[in-house]
Amino acid sequence: MTQALRVEDLHVHYGTIHAIQGVTFSVDQGEVVSIVGSNGAGKSTIMWSLTGVAERSSGTVEIFGEPLPAKPHDIVNRGVALVPERRRLFSALTVQENLIMGGYRRARDERMEADLERCFQLFPILKQRLKQRAGTLSGGEQQMLAISRALMSDPRILLLDEPSLGLAPIVVDTLMETILRIRSEGMTILLVEQNATQALEISDRGYILEVGRFLKEGPGVALAQDPEVRRAYLGG
Repeated sequence: MTQALRVEDLHVHYGTIHAIQGVTFSVDQGEVVSIVGSNGAGKSTIMWSLTGVAERSSGTVEIFGEPLPAKPHDIVNRGVALVPERRRLFSALTVQENLIMGGYRRARDERMEADLERCFQLFPILKQRLKQRAGTLSGGEQQMLAISRALMSDPRILLLDEPSLGLAPIVVDTLMETILRIRSEGMTILLVEQNATQALEISDRGYILEVGRFLKEGPGVALAQDPEVRRAYLGG
């Protein structure tokens, strides 16, 4: 199995705060891997370090066997796309304009139209909302748009940061099904979630993060059924 992402002994500091303390993990090509933990555990910091938003203090990060660049635009050009926590859409722009922004680096790519249609197949409602401003969409629709915007960059690795945050349970169920559908098309996905149950259940493998360190790792379903994990993170 080809290793799409390899993170070795990653440390991240915010001033004197040691936010990430030597984590090591990997994501194989075509896998869904989740990092779950409570609020403030450092999940988003890991994502920010992988996209150049947070500076890595030390450690190595490789994408398909090559060092990951430090600057955000270089990371995007290497095929890493982030769906950030709380979506971070261009709220004053239309759905169509947000999608075009997602594909800005490949404006002359003849496959761009096909990828746009693929997004509409994943989320048909977006085609009906093309001329609507992103800020007027429902929370679920905004998350659909955020994922589609990331897919329009033609990534090799998709990073999903708390995609279920603020969404109704029925919308979360649909979202998780869509993540699996995207994975079935060959996408490699790293998912960080506070909603541990559903994240682990759809993941090939998972990691439990607590205050900047991994406490456990293993197959997603096995972690979801682990008594210690259930008591700490899954409500029983």
